[in-house]
Amino acid sequence: MKSGFLLLLATSLLAACTSVPPAPLAARDNIRNFTLEGRFALRITLPGQAVQNSGGRLTWTHQNRSDRVLLSSPLGYGLAEIETTPEISRLRTAEGKTRESTDPDALIEDVTGQRLPVSRMPAWLLGRSGDNARIESDAQGRPARLNEDGWQVDYAFEDDNPDALPNRLTLSRNGEIELRLRIEEWKDAP
Repeated sequence: MKSGFLLLLATSLLAACTSVPPAPLAARDNIRNFTLEGRFALRITLPGQAVQNSGGRLTWTHQNRSDRVLLSSPLGYGLAEIETTPEISRLRTAEGKTRESTDPDALIEDVTGQRLPVSRMPAWLLGRSGDNARIESDAQGRPARLNEDGWQVDYAFEDDNPDALPNRLTLSRNGEIELRLRIEEWKDAP
C-alpha cells in the first residue's frame, strides 16, 4: 500500500503543465497565489524493488502560504486530499483515513516511505527556489532547469513568451523518482 500511495502522492505534489489560461495571469515573478489543473505520471525505481508507475489528475490551489492538492484517478475518482498551512499538514484518503503533521515533507515520508519536497513544490512550479539552488535559464530568461538538494526540475513552455508559465515539468531525484506533470490550466487564486 505504501508504494502505490507514494506514487500517487509524489505525482500529485510534483505536477504541472499549462495551456493558455482564460484570463491572463500576472507575470511569473509576481504570482503569489494560483490554482492549476493537470495530469501527472510518476515512476519510482528503487534498488531491489519492482518499478512502480502511477498517474492521474490533480487540482492544486496555493493561497496565502497554504496549499490544497486534490488527487484523482485518470477517470476522476477521488484518491486523496492534502492540505498544508504554516501550522499543520493533513492528508485524507478516499477511505476516510486522516494523518497530520507539523512538517508536510515528514507527513508524506510517514505515509509513503519517501521524503518528498512537498514544502518546496509551490515555488518550484513557478521556477523559484531556496538559497542553495542552481537555476539555468532558457533564451527567454525563463527557468529551464532547477537543481536543489538532490532534486532536478526541468521546465517546458508552450510558447516563447518570456512571462509564460510552464506547461510541463519533470522532477527527478537520483534516477529513483521521476514525476512528470502536464499543466492544462493556470488560474489566479481568489
